[in-house]
Amino acid sequence: MSDIELDIEAEDDATHLWDLLLLADPSQKMIEEYLEEGKLYSAMWESVIVGVFVLYPLGEDSWELKNIAVSEEWQGKGVGKALLGASITAGRDLGAKHMEVGTGNSSIGQLAFYQKAGFRMARIAKNFFTLNYDEPIYENGIQCRDMVIFTLDL
Repeated sequence: MSDIELDIEAEDDATHLWDLLLLADPSQKMIEEYLEEGKLYSAMWESVIVGVFVLYPLGEDSWELKNIAVSEEWQGKGVGKALLGASITAGRDLGAKHMEVGTGNSSIGQLAFYQKAGFRMARIAKNFFTLNYDEPIYENGIQCRDMVIFTLDL
């Protein structure tokens, strides 16, 4: 999936990763909720943490990629692609046969990113962001209201 090889580590404590987690999800409350059952991973490149992702169990053989973030100074260098590949590998290692990921209707870059990686649009959770986030979210001049949910068979 990418030419960059990251060192991936499972993490038990998110304390040193909050800045990254909040890049992908502006709600600390939501992150805390999915970290209760989710599995947190950090990605390192030459001893520097460059990204994180969280996998959340949906069922016996399905996992959701709840959070994926690349440090701002490492964006645009292929780290996101490598991180997505690492999350798929981690999902397989957990026994996943299916993965889901959701992103906002206003997240134009992410909509393309997941489709280029083979994810397919499955459904839309209407008003997800307006119902679950206290403050409105705007990206690309568009209010983020709905979550577009993608799936990938592994």
